[in-house]
Amino acid sequence: MPALLGGMIAWTKDRQFHPGYFLLVMAGLILNHMALNMTDDYYDFRHLVDAFASDGRNPYTGGSGLLSSGLIHPERMKELFIIFYIVAIGIGVFLGIMRGPFILFLLAIGFFCAYFYTAPPIKFGYRGLGEMAQLLCFGPGIGLGAYYVQTQRISWEAFWGTLPFGIMLFSMITINEIPDYAEDRKGGKLNLVARFGREVGVWLFILSLLSAYGAILVGVLLEKIPPLGLLSLLTLPVTFKTISVLKTYYQDPMKIAPANLGMICAHNFTAILLIFAYFIEGFRKDALIASFLPLAVLVVLYIPVAKLIGSTLILKKNR
Repeated sequence: MPALLGGMIAWTKDRQFHPGYFLLVMAGLILNHMALNMTDDYYDFRHLVDAFASDGRNPYTGGSGLLSSGLIHPERMKELFIIFYIVAIGIGVFLGIMRGPFILFLLAIGFFCAYFYTAPPIKFGYRGLGEMAQLLCFGPGIGLGAYYVQTQRISWEAFWGTLPFGIMLFSMITINEIPDYAEDRKGGKLNLVARFGREVGVWLFILSLLSAYGAILVGVLLEKIPPLGLLSLLTLPVTFKTISVLKTYYQDPMKIAPANLGMICAHNFTAILLIFAYFIEGFRKDALIASFLPLAVLVVLYIPVAKLIGSTLILKKNR
C-alpha cells in the first residue's frame, strides 16, 4: 500500500510516473514482504515460540503454521527466503544505480529491519522494538522510496501521505500480539504486549490507531494530503467496533478474532480510500493513462484479501 501511494503522490504532485520503475518497486517489495514473513516463521519456529501454541488458534495471528505442521522443512523455507531477499536486493541495487543512491540507503535499512525482525543477534521483535521498526520501514520508508524512484527527490507530501499506513501497521502488529501473549512470553518473544501486558497492549492499539486518523487530519490541514483524503475517515465506524470488541474480549484469544478481522478491514479500506483520493485529485488535473497502473496493481493484489474478508463475514453471518 505505501508503495502504491508513493507512486500515486509522485504523479499527483509532480506529474512524474515511470511505469517500469513502479513495477520493479512493487516486485521487489512483494518479494521482500514474502521473505520477511518466512523469516519470521523460521526463527519463531527455531526459538520454539510455535511450540507453545494452544489448541484453539486465532486464525488471524501467529505464523503461517507451515513449519509447525510439517508442510515444509525449515531448511527449505530458509533457502526460499534467502533467494527472495537476493532477488529483492538485486532489484533495489538496480533502482539505486538508475535513480539515485538514496534508494540504496533505504534498501539497506529495509533489509536490516526485515531480516533482523526475528533473526539473531538483533531480533527486534523479541526486544520490544519490532513494532516501531515496522512502522518506520513499512510506512514512510517504503512510501518515500517509491516516491523517490519516480521523482528523484523526497517530499513532506510523500511522508504525510504514507505515515498513516505505518501507524496502522503498528496497530495491526499490536492487536495480533495480544492473542499470542502467553505463547510469546513462554518462547521469550518479548514484544511490547508480552513485555508490558495485554492491558497496555489494548491501549497501545487504541492510541496508535486513532493517531493514524489524526495524522490524516493533520496532513489535510497542512495541505500535505488532499481534502478528499478525509474520505478515509469513513472507516471510523469499523475502527470503533474493533476497539469495542477488543476491550471486551482481549483476554480470550478466540473471541478477539473479530477485532483482528476488523483491524484488517480498517487498514485496507483506509488505505484504498486514501489512494483513490490521490487518484481523483491527480486525474482531474492531468489524465495520464499510466496513472491507472497503481489502481490495476491495487485490484490484483487486494482481490484475494477482499475474498477472504467477504467469505469470513458470510461464514460468521450464517453461524
